[in-house]
Amino acid sequence: MLEPLKKRNDLAGPKVVEALKKRHFEAYYISDSKDVAAKVLELIPADHSVSWGGTMTVDALGIKKVLADKGYKIIDRATAKSPEESEELMHQALNCGTFLMSSNAITENGELFNIDGKGNRVAALCYGPKNILIIAGMNKIVKDMEAAYSRVRNYAAPVNNMRFPNSKAPCSLTGECANCLSPDSICCQFVETRMCKPEGRIKVILVGEDLGI
Repeated sequence: MLEPLKKRNDLAGPKVVEALKKRHFEAYYISDSKDVAAKVLELIPADHSVSWGGTMTVDALGIKKVLADKGYKIIDRATAKSPEESEELMHQALNCGTFLMSSNAITENGELFNIDGKGNRVAALCYGPKNILIIAGMNKIVKDMEAAYSRVRNYAAPVNNMRFPNSKAPCSLTGECANCLSPDSICCQFVETRMCKPEGRIKVILVGEDLGI
């Protein structure tokens, strides 16, 4: 990462963390991604089962392997041998101890904004698992909720949809949001998280690098 950008992140990141704390999130800023795994382990009780939503950030950091190596009980829909088993594992994940995810956008004022297709990820965020752990790079930070909406609809959602090779949603073909009603749309559930309740249930690790989409 360019040194001036890293300096900017290290100045801006802690301010976002303080904004999150004012909204009753438990929040941390970690400058270097290599230090994230240790903080993740610190925030997950040893007796918790762990699951996750679709998150390229967690994948990029190798967190899943770290948790498996530590012996955590993992609920992983990727191990399913059928669509029915995948659905069952996603429902089990709603009752896990700790749920890992990223956030599509985080405002400078400490609000979260997420768009989901099936809804399992935002369902877990809103209510279910005892402990929600969000890991997000500084590329997810935006000025306000209007900017969050624009970022996700016009950038993150089209790029995420392109990850699915069979998707026929317009954005996966053109790279632009068409505000479509396609069966392959992943813009089905829009969740703005204004504050954390109960206090501290949602924990945010903000990383001073670009991570995920």
